[in-house]
Amino acid sequence: MIMAENLGLARNTGRKGRESQAWALQDGSKIAVIGAGPAGSMFSYFFLTMAETIGLDVGVDMFEPRRFCHRGPAGCNHCGGIVSESLVQRLATEGIMLPDTVVQRGIESYTLHMDVGDVEIATPLMEKRIAAIYRGNGPRESEPLDNTASFDGYLLDLARHKGANIIHRLVTDVRPEEDFMSVHCADQYCDRYELVVVASGVNSRLLEMLENQTHNFARPGRTKTFICEFHLGREVIRETFGPSMHVFLLDIPRLEFAALIPKGDYVTLCLLGDDIDDELMERFFNSAEVQNRFPGAIIPEHACHCYPRINIRAASPAYRNRLVMIGDSGSTRLFKDGIGAAYRTAKAAAKTAVFHGVGAENFERHYAPLCRKINRDNKVGKFVFSAASLVQKARFARRGILHMTANEQKQSVSPRRMSDILWDLFSGSESYTNVFLRTLHPAYIGGLLKNLVVGNLPGSASRNGHAQTGKRDHVRH
Repeated sequence: MIMAENLGLARNTGRKGRESQAWALQDGSKIAVIGAGPAGSMFSYFFLTMAETIGLDVGVDMFEPRRFCHRGPAGCNHCGGIVSESLVQRLATEGIMLPDTVVQRGIESYTLHMDVGDVEIATPLMEKRIAAIYRGNGPRESEPLDNTASFDGYLLDLARHKGANIIHRLVTDVRPEEDFMSVHCADQYCDRYELVVVASGVNSRLLEMLENQTHNFARPGRTKTFICEFHLGREVIRETFGPSMHVFLLDIPRLEFAALIPKGDYVTLCLLGDDIDDELMERFFNSAEVQNRFPGAIIPEHACHCYPRINIRAASPAYRNRLVMIGDSGSTRLFKDGIGAAYRTAKAAAKTAVFHGVGAENFERHYAPLCRKINRDNKVGKFVFSAASLVQKARFARRGILHMTANEQKQSVSPRRMSDILWDLFSGSESYTNVFLRTLHPAYIGGLLKNLVVGNLPGSASRNGHAQTGKRDHVRH
């Protein structure tokens, strides 16, 4: 929500000197937002809402060549969308009420699959529930959705209703001028703006162009991922996957995270790691743990697939005079909760532009602290995923984790330390720093050491390849 202390701010209040005045937006100023995904749409929504509270009359042009009402590549924004209940609640406080049509399926649990067995992890708290969504309008052969039934389409409509102008053009260049930024499109369209907000994602060539403009800017570091959709039908999905997101902890080099996410008539597969390639995918699809998740242990042909690149290192810096980068184009969470990071960076950038100014100094003082906080947490996240990679390589460690988690799931009162850590790591519901600090708790360390011993004893459920979660028995081999 817009903080009360901001409501009384005049447009130029609190700015000292002529230099600060020069960066203040005025009535008639124009803002260009490049990219109409969650970050771009939320920035436009927050910016126009905040400007309205102080009577600032500005125009917002959103440049987006895609149309999210189209199925398949023309409306694709990478189908693997997950939102947490806590994010849904935060958006609601901002006036962004996600309709039921946006949520394809509620996720009530994670099912962790390993070569030593499976275990189902129930949601620890109601506010930590998650939901699967379509970012665009789904695969080419899916049933057509109303534009507002996709998450991105819904947010775009909110921005439009606030007054944003949608321009379906591809931006190819952004150039600084004396008191403006000029935006150039592939069809020779050009216009001038007092502020340009880059929310195009890391797959846009625009970031490469901006990097070549100056030696003082480095675009985000990237890695290649893999996403595909399997069409199974709602009844088959209900029987074989249930309301659970299926996560795989397998001994496959360079694979950091793999999950099957049920949504409507489709199941989305997401593979994250170090430049996913054909060799890695072949090992993944040939593993018994993956094949056994599908009816008849046969993996069907996928309806569509893509190899999007994701941000693994923030842009540096994510701003300059009259230019700011948000979401994946700037700073985002490593591997998880990209939509949550889009919300946080979009709101912080909008607040800076409206109440403080659009100069590099303004963004350094009021926007950069959030980016640095996200970046510091990502460094901890890299360490956490490195530790998880060691677990993937150690069979005795996987048995201990399976045994500890399965026992916790049978308990109704005792703390579920391993279960909660795994839930937050898989979902991105908590910061990596929070997750790491909880692994240092003496009770967690003691419980893990005990289960590493017990889980590897001859005759234990983990040793024999099955574990009971309290809901069902998962039997392997």
